[in-house]
Amino acid sequence: MTYRFKYKNFEEACQNIFWYIEAFYNSKRIHQSLGYLTPNQFEKLTA
Repeated sequence: MTYRFKYKNFEEACQNIFWYIEAFYNSKRIHQSLGYLTPNQFEKLTA
């Protein structure tokens, strides 16, 4: 993710990485240790 973009400053990089993790990665990638659920699905079940 970080190699695809040229960031103007550290803040811009942090915002983009935060978006990637929260909006994309946690909603799409399943984890074996979470019973093949995404982090968002697992969090909803355990809340």
